[in-house]
Amino acid sequence: MSVIEAVTAIIPMVYHRKVRFMTRTTLKSMTRRPSVVIAGLTILAVLGFLAVNHLVKRFHGQQQALARHLYQKGLVDQKAGKPELASADFRAALGYDQDNFEYQMGLARALRDTGRTDEAEAYLISLWEHSPQNGTVNLALARLAARQGSLDKTIQYYHNAIYGIWVSDGDANRLNAWFELVESLLRLNARPQAQAELITLVAELPHRSELQLRAADLFSRAQDYEHALAEYQLVLRVDRGNVQALEGAGDTAFHLARYRDAERYLQEAAKANRQSATAAQLLQITRLVLEADPFSRRLSNAERNRRIRVAFKQAGKNLHDCAGTKGIDLKAQQSPGGLPALEARWLEIKRKLAPLPASSDSEMFNTAMDLVFQIEQETQSECGAPSGIDQALLLLAQNHAGAEQ
Repeated sequence: MSVIEAVTAIIPMVYHRKVRFMTRTTLKSMTRRPSVVIAGLTILAVLGFLAVNHLVKRFHGQQQALARHLYQKGLVDQKAGKPELASADFRAALGYDQDNFEYQMGLARALRDTGRTDEAEAYLISLWEHSPQNGTVNLALARLAARQGSLDKTIQYYHNAIYGIWVSDGDANRLNAWFELVESLLRLNARPQAQAELITLVAELPHRSELQLRAADLFSRAQDYEHALAEYQLVLRVDRGNVQALEGAGDTAFHLARYRDAERYLQEAAKANRQSATAAQLLQITRLVLEADPFSRRLSNAERNRRIRVAFKQAGKNLHDCAGTKGIDLKAQQSPGGLPALEARWLEIKRKLAPLPASSDSEMFNTAMDLVFQIEQETQSECGAPSGIDQALLLLAQNHAGAEQ
């Protein structure tokens, strides 16, 4: 063996011995310093905790992503009119995110739409107990109460929503909830309550035509025609050509028997929108009323009496037509009342009217008109609502003074 080979063989042996010696020396020194050991273990623990925490967060993130996907699917199903599928989607989403407010609301709405109102109410009451002033929760409870036909709860929860807390668009949401309350009351046939809510609402409405029109339409549906007309007129002061306001004003004036006002509004509406069959039809009957009215202060005696003779003749025709439809013999005398009795009176007055001149101021013309009104009302009761000139005469019978307004 050469010297070089001997040295090469000895070097690894010396190196390994040195390493073992240094390791023993280092471990001995470390074990004599416990703080270093603790620090090392702490670092290992922290690294382990961070790794586990990362895995947990990643797991929860995946769960939340899956929950959001199920929630979005539920919204799509609900919009497509599939509440059963939507409720299953929302329930699955809650399985991954149990405390999510939106998922709970979605499930409650879907349950409501499937008719499972008790389950829906349980979810909503649970949310309400945690947040009794939440506008969204109270609105959902109000809609549920309206569906159940509970008038007191409907008003209570809608009021809570109106005066509650909204995350965003508070003013707009409150107004919409208020309008929705009125519509719900009308569906529940609670007209007095609807009228009271509307009167309070319009006092706080911003001066915006679309809101005033909406209020006016609801007043009209609630049969509060005075307030409806006032709201339509407010719109027309700002926008004189607003077709919806013109038609609404004409309709409400007609219901108030203010036929001259109705004619003016409806004529303007017909000019602005010639496609409106409703306005044209109402304008036609309004004009028939004005043309048939014998009590207008603007008429001469001759014109007044001419109108009475026309109305008297029409009432007699209507009487015979109704009797024929019902199979009633007008010549029969078996009862003192009914259509036969009206026929007998009509024939008697007809004989007395015949010789009277057109310019006469005889009280017989007033008697004839009273009989016309009585015939129109009786035939309506027997044969249903009339049309044309008979409808005009019936309207005059219900309100003699209206045609002057």
